[in-house]
Amino acid sequence: MKMLVDMLPAIAFFAAYLVSDIYAATVVLVIALFLVVLIYRFGYGHWHKAHLATAAIAAALGGLTLYVHDPAFIKLKPTVVYAAFSVALLGSHLIGKRVLLARIPQQAVQLPDLVWRKVNFAWAIFFALCAVLNYYVAHTYDEATWVKFKAFGFTALMFVFMIAHAPFLMRYLQPESAKE
Repeated sequence: MKMLVDMLPAIAFFAAYLVSDIYAATVVLVIALFLVVLIYRFGYGHWHKAHLATAAIAAALGGLTLYVHDPAFIKLKPTVVYAAFSVALLGSHLIGKRVLLARIPQQAVQLPDLVWRKVNFAWAIFFALCAVLNYYVAHTYDEATWVKFKAFGFTALMFVFMIAHAPFLMRYLQPESAKE
């Protein structure tokens, strides 16, 4: 269910773009992102910091897009968000005893600190590459191609990247009896 909630803004953005234009899609995206923040707060009982940061960035860049009537700002949103995630993950190697991903409560996977550091670093590099890729697509291809790539390309890339971790992390999965 959480995966569907997380995908809601991208799907809503794409649908609004198909029905109207980039400006309507921008409004829908910002509303959908704040809706996801509220769903996590009231549905799951906590503020999801990554969603909150993403919604704030989208509101700022989306607001600029609407104010100056220039889609360049909303096209920059994924670059800014991915770069911020990358910096936060990389920074966690220097701040605190554990890297950022290791601080997230885990139920299925228990990793040694060295493995968490490798996984955290891999995600930091992945997000940095996504930031660069979004910038490239947004400035090289037409708006419709960028919208499709934003809505589905990054989702597919993230899914493939997560699946690529599976062989590496399989040995650390907790058996069902250990979870109880």
